[in-house]
Amino acid sequence: MSVPGATLAGQLERQSGWLTEHWRWLLDTRVLPYLPPIPSALDVGSGPGVVAASLSDRLNVTCLDIDPEATAKCRSRGLRSIRGDAHALPFRDRSFDIVQCSFLLMWLHDPERALGEMLRVSRHAVLLLAEPDHGGRIDHPEPLHPLKDLMVESLRAEGADPHMGRRLRALCSSCGVDAEVGVHPGSWDLERTRREAGGEWDWIEGTAGKSAEPLRDAWHAALAGGTLYTFTPVLYALIVKR
Repeated sequence: MSVPGATLAGQLERQSGWLTEHWRWLLDTRVLPYLPPIPSALDVGSGPGVVAASLSDRLNVTCLDIDPEATAKCRSRGLRSIRGDAHALPFRDRSFDIVQCSFLLMWLHDPERALGEMLRVSRHAVLLLAEPDHGGRIDHPEPLHPLKDLMVESLRAEGADPHMGRRLRALCSSCGVDAEVGVHPGSWDLERTRREAGGEWDWIEGTAGKSAEPLRDAWHAALAGGTLYTFTPVLYALIVKR
């Protein structure tokens, strides 16, 4: 799903780098033991295919995105990809063993309808791999505290739901299904923080625009001094169909 400020290639690559290990753990422990080897999967709102590619050693993935440029990028990675709308998936009932999405529901005008479609075309499981909750964002030191409200309002202005992570349980319940809902773990040493902080700030400025400029010096000063810490909780929901 291509959206302003959220699908920069570097941001997607970094997010995948943070989360892939836990995505694989979820698949390996919760889903794949009950399915044949390399089960079929649909990646809804796949964007350029970063997530699908990271899991292609475990899944036979078909990518779907409404943006033709995104589907072309998926194909350039060697992935099967078609154009389609998450709100009206162009597949018959129970077409895939697994249906998954990541960083998608927060951008949809009707996430309940999209989840209903994912449930319809899945045979075994629906895995909402990653939905952030920017209202739970932590930034340190203190001069960076305004970043949380700034990002929440900037994302909302772009049409996103910055609190989708905390709403996953309610969303699943509204579709009549139970789900395992959790938060992805993460850890960053100082070296990795310094390596990735530039890309993170670029994403902040790309989302918040000039409103972020007053905080730029505080960000880089904290980075140089080794005191920078930033964390946005990213939640997942696993639905196993009975």
